[in-house]
Amino acid sequence: MTLSRPSSNTQALVDAQLELWHHTLRYIKSISLKSAIDLRIADAIHDHGGTATLPQIATKIVLHQSKLPCLRRLMRVLTVTGFFSIIEHPTDGGGEHVYGLTPASSLLVSSTSTNLSPFLTMMLHSVTLSPFLRLSEWFEHELPDPTGFEMAYGQNFLDFVGHDDKFAKIFNDAMVADSSFVMDIVVTKCSDVFHGISSLMDVAGGLGGASQAISKSFPHVKCSVLDLPHVVAAAPARTNVEYIAGDMFESIPPTNAVLLKLNYFFCTDDQRKIISSHISLFDSSGFYVTGAMRSVHNNKNGQRA
Repeated sequence: MTLSRPSSNTQALVDAQLELWHHTLRYIKSISLKSAIDLRIADAIHDHGGTATLPQIATKIVLHQSKLPCLRRLMRVLTVTGFFSIIEHPTDGGGEHVYGLTPASSLLVSSTSTNLSPFLTMMLHSVTLSPFLRLSEWFEHELPDPTGFEMAYGQNFLDFVGHDDKFAKIFNDAMVADSSFVMDIVVTKCSDVFHGISSLMDVAGGLGGASQAISKSFPHVKCSVLDLPHVVAAAPARTNVEYIAGDMFESIPPTNAVLLKLNYFFCTDDQRKIISSHISLFDSSGFYVTGAMRSVHNNKNGQRA
């Protein structure tokens, strides 16, 4: 019996189904990446000289031998998606694949200054993901209504961080990782921004990693960090950065420039309006920076530079 060739209409239906499957199961990529981060697979490969076989990875991450076939399947997903590479293929059906790092997975090595694992850990955490599962429910409500996060947890993101010590550490580690990664780029590629200012306020700047990098590269800029009292209490001593205990939603001390990093994007619209109202009180020479120098805004007319 010969199989008939599918009609163009049938093929279109099959292609459409395949498209749906691709989008529906795409979360497997993110979950596989989360597993790689949690298991520290990138560290295992890096610590083994940059290449490692499956048994070597399993030994390094202390995985039970019974899970070796499962780890092989996970690595298959991680290599197909480009997070890791296969350096050597087994010949004649014997031996083991040799895995290596890619540019993406090299950013997961914990011993480097470009380690983004803490940031990805936060973004792939159940606390961060749960609100997205209620997106359709959010659309069913009229404005003004709670954000998706408020619907899931009964409070906004920053309030949640302030009341959950465990997630607060995850959040703070994520912000430090993002700042560490981007500041080397900022001080070299955006240096012109700092030549025309004499002071900068790093709002919700945590332990001041970004401000310290700016102060080191541009000594003429007086850098300060504004954050909550318990954060400032843990700030390092003997730096060129001044630490100010306060609340960005109550006031921001006068300065030439305000640095607002990723924490700005976790604010609600009302919270952003409050921050903008504080900045608008500064003189016309001021500007503020959002998204770790991803955009620079004039504080008087809101235009991006």
